[in-house]
Amino acid sequence: MFAMLLLKLRKNIQDKGLLFWMVILPIIITVLFISVFTSGIEGKEKEAVTTIVAGYVVMFIFFIIISIVSSFLKDRDSGMTARIASTPLSPKKYLIGKWLSFVIIVWIQIFILLLFGKIVYYIPLEQPVHIFLLTILLAFMTTGIGLMIALLVQTENMGIAITQVIALGGAVLGGLWMPIDFMRTFVQKVAKILPQYWGHQGIVDAMQGKLDFKNFIFIFVVLLGYGLTAFILSLFIYPNFLRKAKG
Repeated sequence: MFAMLLLKLRKNIQDKGLLFWMVILPIIITVLFISVFTSGIEGKEKEAVTTIVAGYVVMFIFFIIISIVSSFLKDRDSGMTARIASTPLSPKKYLIGKWLSFVIIVWIQIFILLLFGKIVYYIPLEQPVHIFLLTILLAFMTTGIGLMIALLVQTENMGIAITQVIALGGAVLGGLWMPIDFMRTFVQKVAKILPQYWGHQGIVDAMQGKLDFKNFIFIFVVLLGYGLTAFILSLFIYPNFLRKAKG
């Protein structure tokens, strides 16, 4: 399992396309968005920048789902999954090792984007322990959902379409693009069932030093619940995925 983890992690780190989508593009979009929407704001500029940086961090981590889908479908269609299933390495260890490599990639992505925000925009990181734990949960939750989608979809294009709906739709409804208070009451209620909303609220509050223990535990449980549900469903779906693998 650890050999698979290291192999896939090394391959992902060397992927220049993944580097662009996961780090370079989010930084470019964040800079552009901040320059446009914080001009003319006096007194609350730092608060706005903090919200924007956290929002784009949460939004862009969902695009890892495209890479997860692509990786699993390529292994399935090339016969790699079937060949590995015939080796002493158990299918579940292969699944977990491959999935954990993406968990680490997403956590590195979050770390880089928050570090960029700290260095360039001096965003506050008042509760580093809370932020650290939330970033781990966000990486776990996002890749868990990505794993489930990768095992369900039949084609890469279908996976890309679903990812766009989840990432962009969740960003709009979850308050990642604009303050949730500016939205209609119905949309605010919908937002509270989305993991993006809770991830964003938790990160912003922790950055500003406003995340108390009770709310931290609640957000922790919500994100963990989404991630665990998706991962457990993936374990049930995986045997069917194996049956479709070419060998």
